[in-house]
Amino acid sequence: MYNVIELIPAIDLIDGKCVRLTQGNYDSMKVYNEDPLEVAKLFEDHGITRLHVVDLDGARAGRIINYRVLERIASRTALIIDFGGGLKAEDDLEIAFESGAQMVTGGSIAVTNPQEFETWITKYGSEKIILGADVRDKKIAINGWEETTDIALIPFLQDYYKKGITKVICTDIGRDGMLEGPAIDLYKEIRDEVEFVHVIASGGVSSIEDIEKLMEAGIPSVIFGKALYEGRIQLKDLLRFT
Repeated sequence: MYNVIELIPAIDLIDGKCVRLTQGNYDSMKVYNEDPLEVAKLFEDHGITRLHVVDLDGARAGRIINYRVLERIASRTALIIDFGGGLKAEDDLEIAFESGAQMVTGGSIAVTNPQEFETWITKYGSEKIILGADVRDKKIAINGWEETTDIALIPFLQDYYKKGITKVICTDIGRDGMLEGPAIDLYKEIRDEVEFVHVIASGGVSSIEDIEKLMEAGIPSVIFGKALYEGRIQLKDLLRFT
């Protein structure tokens, strides 16, 4: 059981701006701030030490796009940043790390090109490579959530744990951006079935109470965004966890 949960606010990027989508739908895009650095600094001022940055342009293009924004945030804050979105080749990883990311998240590539993803794990180590597991009805979804595979979540995670993965960001697509609460039972199942994997819950967080419930369930980390940007969670309320 974790007495404190690690808080990881998300900054999603399109055209260099801080945005949010609902269930991965680009047509639902809402711009929350023209300057993501301003947002990152605000998080840091309220005791946050971690940040999850997603390059939504990169996810669409299949290559890193918003690395200049990453570089600005990394060079002007002390936040520990994991970066994802469209990372398909080692060149992209090198750009991300050179731009200041301490960790990168690989999702679709872990399904479509497992050999490449395993090379990353071997070369950079489990501290720097996070597995992104986006799920719909406990099946892995890829390519910006447009395609749901027949791959079952738990065996997928167990397989990658054997290959060296120690951290996984699991997003329940049906809850992402919906502010309906996180999939706590799903995260408990991962915790119980893949015992030594560090689970980072993502999707659905709507309130401080949701974060407390995840903490009570023994989930070590949580990513959240829309609840912050919509004012359902106040930054000052996060200070109790830091």
